[in-house]
Amino acid sequence: MRIFDPHIHMTSRTTDDYEAMAAAGVAALVEPAFWLGQPRTNVGSFLDYFDGLLGWERFRASQFGVAHHCTIALNPKEANDPRCTPVLDELPRYLEKDGVVAVGEIGFDSMTAAEEDAFARQLAMAVEHGLPAMVHTPHRDKAAGTRRTLELVEASGIAADAVVVDHLNETTLADVDAAGCWMGFSVYPETKMDEHRMVRILLERGPERVLVNSAADWGRSDPLKTRKVGEAMLVAGFSEDDVDRVLWRNPVEFFGRSGRLLLDDVRTELGAEFEGSSVLRGPRSPRP
Repeated sequence: MRIFDPHIHMTSRTTDDYEAMAAAGVAALVEPAFWLGQPRTNVGSFLDYFDGLLGWERFRASQFGVAHHCTIALNPKEANDPRCTPVLDELPRYLEKDGVVAVGEIGFDSMTAAEEDAFARQLAMAVEHGLPAMVHTPHRDKAAGTRRTLELVEASGIAADAVVVDHLNETTLADVDAAGCWMGFSVYPETKMDEHRMVRILLERGPERVLVNSAADWGRSDPLKTRKVGEAMLVAGFSEDDVDRVLWRNPVEFFGRSGRLLLDDVRTELGAEFEGSSVLRGPRSPRP
């Protein structure tokens, strides 16, 4: 089983997670820029974070042969903080870099006017830079947030099939499907979707324009949920080709629009260093 996790926050995960994911079949991923939990107080902290996504995290993933990509944006939650919004002026130079495969996460958290302004500005950046957009739907009043999201997407002029609307569930997928956008589903241990609900959606709707992710972050989450969805699909009667389509070919198709996928051999020698640091600790054992 080959897996491309299209939404996972590896900055919040351990190096052991990379190793376990690679063993489970995860060969590529996209890490969206997002809120770190601790509020940022200045633009410089965003820039260091973006540089980390493009540098250290790509290196850390490569130690286990995982192709790391990222998306860049001002996230919806911090769009409400005037200390953070000037980072919008810094985004264009990052949106030109290799391995940046979309503008995201953008969208709504609490559906404020500030969030809507940042959302519209960043949709315009996606159009200007020829990149897809990854859209976050709010945790509260999700149905209304999804409807407003689709209105802004249409008004922006971006192609519907260049947008993934993420964190969907059974109550929001129909509107996104009808709009022609890609449908993203985050599979969690307790909240959002689980693998069995995800399989039911795939049985009812089919695999077209569907992205399944673990979205694993600093909260209680599981970076192996994509693998568990694949296993549940097989139990439910899906073919191995169906699983490959959902967990590999669909993400490659969507993010391939960027022209920046890094899917060739990305493995670096275990024990190599990045800025003087290695992922190894203690005695080194031979690589299996």
